[in-house]
Amino acid sequence: MMKNLITRRQALAGAAGIGLAGMAPLRAVAQGAVWPAKAIRFVVPFAPGGSSEIVARATAVEMAKILGQSVYVDNKPGAAGNVAMGEVARADDQHTVILGHIGTLAVNPFIFDKLPYDAKAFRPISLLSKVPSLYVVRPDLPVKNLKEFIALAKSKPGQLNYGSAGNGSAGHLAFEYLKMASNIFVLHVPYRGTGPQLTDLMGGRLDGAAVGAPAVLQFIKTGKLRCIATGTAQRLPQLPDVPTVAEQGFPGFEMTQWYGLLAPSSLPQPHADKLALAAARAIKEPVSAKLLESEAALAVGSTPAEFARFIELEQQRWKPVIARAKIKPD
Repeated sequence: MMKNLITRRQALAGAAGIGLAGMAPLRAVAQGAVWPAKAIRFVVPFAPGGSSEIVARATAVEMAKILGQSVYVDNKPGAAGNVAMGEVARADDQHTVILGHIGTLAVNPFIFDKLPYDAKAFRPISLLSKVPSLYVVRPDLPVKNLKEFIALAKSKPGQLNYGSAGNGSAGHLAFEYLKMASNIFVLHVPYRGTGPQLTDLMGGRLDGAAVGAPAVLQFIKTGKLRCIATGTAQRLPQLPDVPTVAEQGFPGFEMTQWYGLLAPSSLPQPHADKLALAAARAIKEPVSAKLLESEAALAVGSTPAEFARFIELEQQRWKPVIARAKIKPD
């Protein structure tokens, strides 16, 4: 009897041991499924100082609170954003994302013969923000509005210049769009980022530029730059005295930059869904929305499907403009 009892106890203990051992892999899987498991690297494919960084940092701070992990911004400029895009496309750590924008998603596919990444290498996550393009000039340029700038440019064809954050950047596209609409000849000077470009513009080494509102509003308000037109459909509340391009003789003209969150396609769907919800919520949080509003930027926060469709429509919109302006990479 005692022998049978011991045998029975041993069998039960063995079974329990087998059960616990069998549960161990399940626990490991469950623990491994917790995401994010570490800090998220949020890559910005441009130099610090532009609209891209403002949008990214506003999103990162609130997204970190929602996800329970830190989200840090990593500026990585080069080749009109292609360097960073290529790197993130290959990232397989499941904790690297990137800020996509009009240049990398709607321009580069049409100006580069070959990109260092495949568009299918990314998952659209959320359209974060739309940013008005402002047309600005150095304060000592003898023009007070767009009409006077166009008249000056036509009187000195090829003698005025404008800067941008690089070939194919939103600022490049915006000014070429204006040149096409107004039939003026102004030289393009590409820089490696908005920051260096603004330094030279305020230093008098450039005549003008088209820049996202968040990066230049402070300089306009302090008189370091003069805004001659906004690319928006209506005047901005922050600059009520500055007329739009459309108001100054070009009906229907509109130019805004936009920024969205992308993840490598290797990111599992459940993680991508969680990231999308967090990003859309983060950019709409009162702190983020207020910060963007103060900089004349609009918080959006779309779904992945909406963002994917938006990218498609923007590519259809800008492809003919790029072809006509003959925009080429550096």
